Amino acid sequence: MTVAAYTLAVVLDLFVVFIGARFLLRPVPAAAGYGVPAEKRGDRAYLTVKGLRDGTYGVLGLVLLALAGATAEAWFMLVVALLPLGDTLIVLRNGGSKAVAFGIHFATAVAVLVSACLLFAA
Repeated sequence: MTVAAYTLAVVLDLFVVFIGARFLLRPVPAAAGYGVPAEKRGDRAYLTVKGLRDGTYGVLGLVLLALAGATAEAWFMLVVALLPLGDTLIVLRNGGSKAVAFGIHFATAVAVLVSACLLFAA
């Protein structure tokens, strides 16, 4: 189970780094994939903030796992699960599709919680 716990945690952390990079490099398409399209002008600062936030959380997760171990990463994942849950509500409240809200964001929250549980058990 330890290999599965670490593998899922690393994959999720790297995925968040990728999402952050996408928001920094291609913000408008990234916003559309998020579920709430951005205007081509005027939203760049907020999209950059999202990219920086996501990228930083991904790197922090990798550092915690490498330097502090499974328990620290598990607590981190437990707290970080709040972000995709919040993203679910943001998409729903701003006219995004339920498929994206639940199929991407809520499913991500579940995956992060599963990762936390596996790490606590490791």
